[in-house]
Amino acid sequence: MNEDAGPVRIPITGELDLHTFRPADAASVVEEYIAACRQRGLTSVRIIHGKGIGALQATVHALLRRSPLVESFRLGDETSGGWGATVVQIKPLSD
Repeated sequence: MNEDAGPVRIPITGELDLHTFRPADAASVVEEYIAACRQRGLTSVRIIHGKGIGALQATVHALLRRSPLVESFRLGDETSGGWGATVVQIKPLSD
């Protein structure tokens, strides 16, 4: 993989699968994705972090707790990925 290829373009669909990123990059990817979703008017986002041992989930949840853009978040239910995903409510842009 070419490290100098530049930024990776991610479609802003309201769903972010972190399996395709290095764990070290997860926090910045989540932060930038939430900001991009908010700019596009998306207020609900599903972040797929997987089940594993819970390290990535802990990283994501710590970031979400600190983010001024996040209204609330919860683990997914049986229709949205269970504890392998987190559903985030983003604060809408002010008019």
